[in-house]
Amino acid sequence: MIIPWKDLSNEAIEGIIEEFIMREGTDYGEVEVSFNDKKDQLLQQLKSGEVVLVFSELHETVNLMPAKTFSPDVSRAG
Repeated sequence: MIIPWKDLSNEAIEGIIEEFIMREGTDYGEVEVSFNDKKDQLLQQLKSGEVVLVFSELHETVNLMPAKTFSPDVSRAG
């Protein structure tokens, strides 16, 4: 299910974003992006609607997913 980011505290959003970045590992792209820049980019993507917060009832986890690839069927599957 999609969690509206505006319903969460700033601290909760920051914690989710930080955990997501650490879980995703090291960026080996052409240009190295700092941790703080990654946090800022993800926050802007969340605010713009490019990325959504998704809670999995099955796994009891929260994840960040691109909005364009999120299917409403995922929320029903848990």
